[in-house]
Amino acid sequence: MANCKVKTRKESDLIGELEVPVDALYGVQALRGMNNFKISGVPMKNYPNFIKGFAITKWGAAIANHTQGKLTDEQFKAMVQACEEMYEGKLDEYFLSDMIQGGAGTTVNMNANEVIANRALQLMGHKPGEYKYCSPNDHSNASQSTNDAYPTGFHFGLYLECERLIAAMDLCIKSLKAKAKEFAKIVKMGRTQLQDGVPMTLGQTFNAFAVTLEKELKAIKSIREELLCQNMGATAIGTGICAEPGYSDLCNKALNDVAKKLGLNWKITLEKDLVEATSSTGSLVGLSSELKRIALKAIKICNDLRLMGSGPRCGLAELHLPEMQPGSSIMPGKVNPVIPEVMNQLCYKVIGNDTAVMLASENAQLELNVMEPVAVYCLFESINLLTNGFDTLRTLCIDGIEADVENCKNFIAKAIGTVTALNPYIGYKNSTRIAKIAKKTGKGVYEIALENNVLSQKDLDKIFDPKNMTAPVKLDIKADQDKIQKTLEGILAKL
Repeated sequence: MANCKVKTRKESDLIGELEVPVDALYGVQALRGMNNFKISGVPMKNYPNFIKGFAITKWGAAIANHTQGKLTDEQFKAMVQACEEMYEGKLDEYFLSDMIQGGAGTTVNMNANEVIANRALQLMGHKPGEYKYCSPNDHSNASQSTNDAYPTGFHFGLYLECERLIAAMDLCIKSLKAKAKEFAKIVKMGRTQLQDGVPMTLGQTFNAFAVTLEKELKAIKSIREELLCQNMGATAIGTGICAEPGYSDLCNKALNDVAKKLGLNWKITLEKDLVEATSSTGSLVGLSSELKRIALKAIKICNDLRLMGSGPRCGLAELHLPEMQPGSSIMPGKVNPVIPEVMNQLCYKVIGNDTAVMLASENAQLELNVMEPVAVYCLFESINLLTNGFDTLRTLCIDGIEADVENCKNFIAKAIGTVTALNPYIGYKNSTRIAKIAKKTGKGVYEIALENNVLSQKDLDKIFDPKNMTAPVKLDIKADQDKIQKTLEGILAKL
């Protein structure tokens, strides 16, 4: 039988030796982390933008270190190419560190350092593990610590990840606006506290959905800019030990140069106080809070879609949501609003993740927050969930929504809430009397007002014209309120 044993190389660290797969670009410290943290089952490679963020960080660091003489020309050229390949996704398979880990991100930082060093070694004509020519610690991590490289890497990664969510939200907003235009002339009943309110257009409903998401789109674009503030050169606790003088400023300039080379319109800045920045997770809390706000807005929209689409015979049925799959294993013909349902559920997860981010943030002690990994994992997961959710909601629900025009008309015809339109002309109390008559007789408001000469048919037609009931309007209509009161009280007395 052939020997299928994987060929390995020996690498050592503070703890001892480990056998690393011979061709693996990760090394002993990343492997030790993989063995220790089999927690979420979600490796770093599942979030390619996280790796891209580290590629930018290490690329900028290499430029600064080369400028200050810490890297030879050969090492620098090879490490830059390794960073480029990282950014392009060519080395993703070697980023196997679990997203949840102890050590404040040391495993992830060393995973990146080892991949860059080993790929550089290959490019220089050496074998992975021959660290005397290019070392993960002495070269990839020169003038750095996990405590500045890790937050800078995930800041940039989260910024890139936000681009996906922003694009998905923007497309969803456009779809909602298209529906608002399509439904602009369809009048429906508005409702407050799940009770009949006043008329509005279905277009106004969908435009409100679009506008509420536009507000959050603006907010997330603003809050993510905090992620471009970095603390490279802080090293262990913000004092800059082991970094060359001037390294922080050099690295910040290099990071901006790298971003420009990659076509990213970024303005990266250096934190004002590196000690404060090393233990602070304020930008993560702000981003998570905004993701929660987006989730809450999405839940509201989906709840409304489910209510307006309830039925088909015994609900509101003002909307027909696209039929995506059978809704029951026992009830023939049943179809459920599965897309709004799944959007709601992923939003609940986002809200739960926000709580985890909050707890991780408030558990910083002294000069470092060691709980950053779970916060970072939650944020990448939340952004990914919302991105997929908005894409799904748009393509499988919103784009295919149809209005039930007749049902909307029927609700308006029998709604008591339309009596509100009479308030400016016959007064609140007289309008209330008509509402009472409508409740007791089952007749419509227009019908009651017309048959009892409350106003002329011409005036009533003006008042109950849909365009006059769904926007501010001033009509020149006079009414004898005392006469109307006597008429309506007479009717109520007989009921």
